[in-house]
Amino acid sequence: MSPPHYGRLSVDEIRVQKEDFSLSEEYEKCCVAAGPECGAVATFTGLVRQFEVSTSVSGLHLEHYPGMTEKSMENIVAKARNRWSLQHVRVVHRIGVLEAGSQIVLVIVASSHRPDAFAACEYIMDFLKTEAVFWKKEIRSDGEIWIKSTSHDYERRDGWAGEPSATVKRW
Repeated sequence: MSPPHYGRLSVDEIRVQKEDFSLSEEYEKCCVAAGPECGAVATFTGLVRQFEVSTSVSGLHLEHYPGMTEKSMENIVAKARNRWSLQHVRVVHRIGVLEAGSQIVLVIVASSHRPDAFAACEYIMDFLKTEAVFWKKEIRSDGEIWIKSTSHDYERRDGWAGEPSATVKRW
């Protein structure tokens, strides 16, 4: 892969969509948008797990509230921007019925420095798990079940309280 051609800073990209996404295409778009001062890009891609506890999962059905979901995602990114120095942020979250192994969510954060990129990427994902307006139903071998954020998800989110830090939290 050739190095991306850097452009100017641009507005963050936040999308909810049914279609799958290309990690390489989104990464390149992020680098172009981040500009020449970008020194680090951190990415996270979430996948549909095939197993949950002791049952087999064949898929995940994700629903959202159009407009409200995007606004909740924009608020999460805005809070990350207030904590760290970021050049560009891209968040893509899929909806619909997704098979096990499918990509669900992509978070890409560009910054001048690695600590800010890593911390902001983790922060955004921790808040997407608890604050973004999505409804999730697991399609299991033993039936379907609506799932919600876990106590661990809330603990991770709450761990970000206090002063901003570029230190990646170790769990």
